[in-house]
Amino acid sequence: MTSTFLTTIPIMRIFDVVKAKDFYVRFLGFAVDWEHRFDNGSPVYLQISKGDLILHLSEHHGDCCPGSTVFVWMKGIEDFHETITSRGYGYMRPGIERTFYNSICVEVTDPFGNRIRFNEVQRKEPEETEQSADDSDSVAEDSGTACH
Repeated sequence: MTSTFLTTIPIMRIFDVVKAKDFYVRFLGFAVDWEHRFDNGSPVYLQISKGDLILHLSEHHGDCCPGSTVFVWMKGIEDFHETITSRGYGYMRPGIERTFYNSICVEVTDPFGNRIRFNEVQRKEPEETEQSADDSDSVAEDSGTACH
């Protein structure tokens, strides 16, 4: 029998569902697909999505560690950046930058220390494709910014 992997869904640790929804739904534009609690006093576990990107958010202490990073390939990153920055989220104004791995990246950090690096691959310019792999100029130095 052949194994087939269908999808990966990262679980992000959260501590406050109201702050999480403000960040993920209002700021980033995700939709809440479902949420679950065992009872009214229990921590929440919910699924959010934006297009084909699905994340699980959990208040359960044993599910995952805060401070994780999720790397996402996407298309339309400049429009996405313009949309989220126009929403006026008071706790973050993410930049947009070119990376050494030939992408444009927007990194956001949620209120719980989790990061999402949204990336869109960029076409190489003709002079870049002709450089040798040994050419030290073909890889930019780490600028000390988030998307590295």
